[in-house]
Amino acid sequence: MQLRNLGRSGLQVAPLCLGGNVFGWTATEAASFAVLDALIDAGLNFVDTADVYSVWVPGHRGGESETVIGNWLHSRGRRKDLVIATKVGSQMASDRKGLSAAHIARSVEDSLRRLQTDHIDLYFSHSDDTTVPLEETLGAYQKLIDVGKIRAVGASNYTAARLAQALEVSRKSALPRYEVLQPHYNLYARAEYESELEPLCLKEQIGVITYFALASGFLTGKYRTAADAAKSARGKGIVEKFLNARGLKILAALDDVAKRHRSSPASVALAWQIARPSITAPIASATTVQQLNELVAATRLNLEKSDIEQLDAASA
Repeated sequence: MQLRNLGRSGLQVAPLCLGGNVFGWTATEAASFAVLDALIDAGLNFVDTADVYSVWVPGHRGGESETVIGNWLHSRGRRKDLVIATKVGSQMASDRKGLSAAHIARSVEDSLRRLQTDHIDLYFSHSDDTTVPLEETLGAYQKLIDVGKIRAVGASNYTAARLAQALEVSRKSALPRYEVLQPHYNLYARAEYESELEPLCLKEQIGVITYFALASGFLTGKYRTAADAAKSARGKGIVEKFLNARGLKILAALDDVAKRHRSSPASVALAWQIARPSITAPIASATTVQQLNELVAATRLNLEKSDIEQLDAASA
């Protein structure tokens, strides 16, 4: 697997990132272990999670995903083979959220304990926190970098204006800069990233890893009629949001390109992102080894210029 530089972070990652949001939620620990084993066997090395995964599940408190990954690391002894990204800032409890220095200092220790590691490769601000000065947040990250608890920092869900402001604060104050952006981006949701964030990331040499890369599963082709809403717990929302004239046009283009390459819509949708110069790695989740293999296939799929043009036109 040919690795890519993740912006100027010094990290090198595979062109596909495994989303860990399902670990300890829709994937049991045993299933998660099997997926992680298969990830390493396939030559991939990049996993994204967050402290808040999966606090939304009744009976969960957050940290379930990190705990599963930590148990796998302890069981397999493969820490050096994995680049781990996790996040801070989303609400874990009524008094535990945001990007204050105190909350970051407490949260990183909890994440390190759950992950059973002494360092986090990439630590994301999960979402912007305008109540805390950027200098305070970036200063907290500086202290963690200085003691080796994190290697680099990233921003998730930031607007172009706020990301640019944070970069300027880093320059002026000699503080760590956000080396990676994690935006919402896929064949269906293109405008926000491409209009302002993409030019900024290219200019500043910022790595980009995209979430909802398969539009919550819509781009796999699983949801094609209203009746398909019953296929999953989130199916109703997916059908209501994506199953329209534009969504069907995108699926038709994915089907066409997939047929030519003897591939699948999911692999093609990810390969379309992997081929985009500004993107380091799309993020996609898998609850089974079979699903993971379909994702991995995207890293081996070389789309033709005409394929990309067809997908661009269908999703414009």
